[in-house]
Amino acid sequence: METNVKAIELKDLWRRYKSSGDERARERLVVAYSPLVKYVSGRMASGLPAHVDEADLISYGLVGLISAISRFEPEREIKFETYAITRIKGAIIDELRSLDWVPRSVRARARAIEKANAKLEHKLQRAPSDEEMAIELEMTVQEFQDALLQISNSTVAALDELWTVSDASGDQVSLLDTLQDPDAPDPAAVMDQTDLKDRVADAIARLPEREKLVIALYYYENLTLREIGEVLGVTESRISQLHTKAVLRLRGRLTDEDR
Repeated sequence: METNVKAIELKDLWRRYKSSGDERARERLVVAYSPLVKYVSGRMASGLPAHVDEADLISYGLVGLISAISRFEPEREIKFETYAITRIKGAIIDELRSLDWVPRSVRARARAIEKANAKLEHKLQRAPSDEEMAIELEMTVQEFQDALLQISNSTVAALDELWTVSDASGDQVSLLDTLQDPDAPDPAAVMDQTDLKDRVADAIARLPEREKLVIALYYYENLTLREIGEVLGVTESRISQLHTKAVLRLRGRLTDEDR
């Protein structure tokens, strides 16, 4: 994700754009940070159906990058790449959702799995097995695993979404970016952010070891699903199932806690 632009030149471009609205500087910033769009699009494409063109994802992501450059405040001392990646992902997710290409039946099945997992965890005080989930959902284990794969191939839901909220314009932004003033943060916002991080961290800690490992390798080590499969010695589709199960498990837990 290197920009091929020296840090001193980037600093000058930011200064020119933010101080005087220099459009030429803005264009050069878009070009300089465009590798971020390619990176995010490539990672998201690996978990989407084959008919979703990566070139379209790049186009959607560029909208997010331009928005990030427009709204970024260098004086806040937040790394731009971190800020931009969140907005790029949000722009891609928003566009895919607007196309509404995920079948209602898949959405319904995902919600059913989330609810069943939350119910069984409350009852068993541990993560339910595939066999227990299948019984609760009145299906076979194979049907349950096939459902996970179908959800994985049809949805853009990911762990990243647990860390984001919508701003006034409807964009998906990081919770960090909702703080109005870094020198005087809103206490309620800080408390909400800290609470969410604690809840997500606790939910991840309670995942089965294999699912926890997939989450760590995917979100913290930035490995692709294929690379994780190679590390664990299983197929990419199996890793996709584990990832989907982990995310639905986490979403179910947090939803259950909010009731």
